[in-house]
Amino acid sequence: MSSDMKLTKFLVLSFIALLSISCNSQNCSDLKEDLTSYEQAKRSIEKTNFTFSDTCNTSKSSWILGAEYYSCDNKNGYFLIKTKKKTYIHKNLPKRIWNEFRNADSFGKFYNSKIKGKYQLII
Repeated sequence: MSSDMKLTKFLVLSFIALLSISCNSQNCSDLKEDLTSYEQAKRSIEKTNFTFSDTCNTSKSSWILGAEYYSCDNKNGYFLIKTKKKTYIHKNLPKRIWNEFRNADSFGKFYNSKIKGKYQLII
């Protein structure tokens, strides 16, 4: 196979891959507000292209297995916290609180005092 054919094949496959990825994602403006379940909310958040997204290494926590933050405006966003029992979703969490959470000595204590019961996603 000539180098021109290889390049053409590579470009076509790259275009198809890019197209399939972009078809499965949505912009922040398309993020649904009328959600009917937490699982639907989680899927919707995960397939949205956010302006800012971040994860936190929570391996030092015995209760929190993972934490993720997604923001459309780089000011407030969705906070997903995975525990041994379930994943909790919080809405409109200020980025400042996310940064404080990431730097907390105890993720669980910080979560319970600064986040739990606040910024709830109501379905």
